[in-house]
Amino acid sequence: MEQLSSFLITLDGFLGSAQYFPILLLGVGIFFTIYLGFPQVRYFRHAWRILAGRYDDKDAPGDTTHFQALATALSGTVGTGNIGGVALALHVGGPAALFWMWATALFGMTTKFVEVLISYKYRVVDEEGHMAGGPMYYMDRGMNMRWLAILFAVACVATSFGTGSMPQANNIAQAMDATFGISPYWTGGVLAVALGLVIIGGIKRIAAVTSKLVPFMAAAYGIGALAVIISNLEFVGPAFVSVFRDAFSGSAAAGGFLGASFAYAFNRGVNRGLFSNEAGQGSAPIAHASAKGREPVSEGFVAILEPFIDTILICTLTGLVILSSGVWNEKFPNDFQDSDTIILAGDLTDSDAQHVTALSAFLTDQPSSVQRYSGTIEVQNGEATHEGFTILHARWGSDGARRTHRGTRRLPPRRVPDPLRGPHRGGL
Repeated sequence: MEQLSSFLITLDGFLGSAQYFPILLLGVGIFFTIYLGFPQVRYFRHAWRILAGRYDDKDAPGDTTHFQALATALSGTVGTGNIGGVALALHVGGPAALFWMWATALFGMTTKFVEVLISYKYRVVDEEGHMAGGPMYYMDRGMNMRWLAILFAVACVATSFGTGSMPQANNIAQAMDATFGISPYWTGGVLAVALGLVIIGGIKRIAAVTSKLVPFMAAAYGIGALAVIISNLEFVGPAFVSVFRDAFSGSAAAGGFLGASFAYAFNRGVNRGLFSNEAGQGSAPIAHASAKGREPVSEGFVAILEPFIDTILICTLTGLVILSSGVWNEKFPNDFQDSDTIILAGDLTDSDAQHVTALSAFLTDQPSSVQRYSGTIEVQNGEATHEGFTILHARWGSDGARRTHRGTRRLPPRRVPDPLRGPHRGGL
């Protein structure tokens, strides 16, 4: 697992966490927005009319209604990305990250419009008489680049595990275990059976289930989020102010939060924005291809609503819950993850302003006296037997960290070591 984690971290450095990624993703959305004359604004009301069925043609080719296609696409995005994704973005990037999630959604609405429209235009009828479409079809039939279609299909399947199945199932299992004490094995088994029964029924059954489940799921979450926001109503205004104030300057250290530069907040916000709405990822057009219709542009208009519902509405609720309640810069028990752990030299604390300044500079790639730890850490009964080092996890420090087994580990310079796992608090 350590080798797999290291490989994924390296791969992420060339993709999602690379400096060019947010610029490229937003740049594409901005280009199409300007080129097409802001379709997400001009046709926003018309998209709702199409979704409501005002222009439906029952004899049009397809397997699902526009609403069912949208619900199917939303079923893969409304979930972990709207809750855990937003929380992570705010946790490591500060309030500014929410602004860049909004920006990703705003221009992503046009990106989604374009990718769904083109995929819908080149959809085909498969051997069983069902509609099939997606980026791989226009790459093959429209661009005559079969090799690229195959590459995309393979990458899409791999991505469906990393950004879809695994995070969703893992978060459900953890929540059930922490709340009700239900073993993750039981949760995983029940999920596998339930999902299997839906998937085996094909696109029509998937659409029928999601068209009922997604609205209920979104409404239930919205009611719960509003209850928290209303109880912290006096802090909603300052929360909005912090989002816009820090958007182009980064977020300063506050509480256990050690600060984030503009570049980091920008990267995390756009990164989590894509995780939330998948605009440009190419997965949503596969679901939209099943919708009944004759005009590709009509389904493109429906797709405009997806980032709006998913990110601008639901992610905003999550962001306001976290910011208005003040939990975004507080410390909570958690488990260390390999990929997010750094051990620094010296005993540092967030009660010392100079330490906080030095750590913030270190995390934002500015000149700092803070150095990574190099040496040996003796561990007995899960606890280090000496001092002289500080553990950072997910850009936060740790209090009371414990390792789950005994041992001694040598830490070479510039290497992110194995974590000390166990209950800890996410600040210094």
